[in-house]
Amino acid sequence: MNVLFISISGNTRSFVQRLQRFAEEENQKDPNALIIHAKEIDDNTPEEAETEPFFACVPTYLEGGNGVDNGDQEILTESLRDYIEFHNNPKLCLGVIGSGNKNFNEQYCLTAKQYAEQFSAPFLADFELRGTDNEIHRIYQLLCEKWQAAVK
Repeated sequence: MNVLFISISGNTRSFVQRLQRFAEEENQKDPNALIIHAKEIDDNTPEEAETEPFFACVPTYLEGGNGVDNGDQEILTESLRDYIEFHNNPKLCLGVIGSGNKNFNEQYCLTAKQYAEQFSAPFLADFELRGTDNEIHRIYQLLCEKWQAAVK
């Protein structure tokens, strides 16, 4: 499975790396278990056409306001949006996973929800900050189900 992600504070990177380790552990127990190929996107990543389906994982950073009727301008994560917008990449996006801080109420995972809408992909799951072990397990299972359904 392929995951494209961006990490500003390191929380999303930590989550994706833990998700990869969990997948590798599952693969050690069962060679049919799917592993995760992660690709971190940043401001210096050249846009390229993806050739396989992927999931996107994005934190929420917004400029001011309450995120609902004002202040929902994405900041810091635009390079992932630009990367996904490139060529036919949106058609390969199987879904979006969001991260955020629940202290921000309506803004929690808003960027991921906006990505899902823009790229006509489902908003699959969310996790707070670096995520919990239970979220790692739950999201891994969900990604496996979506991946297997998509590549059949």
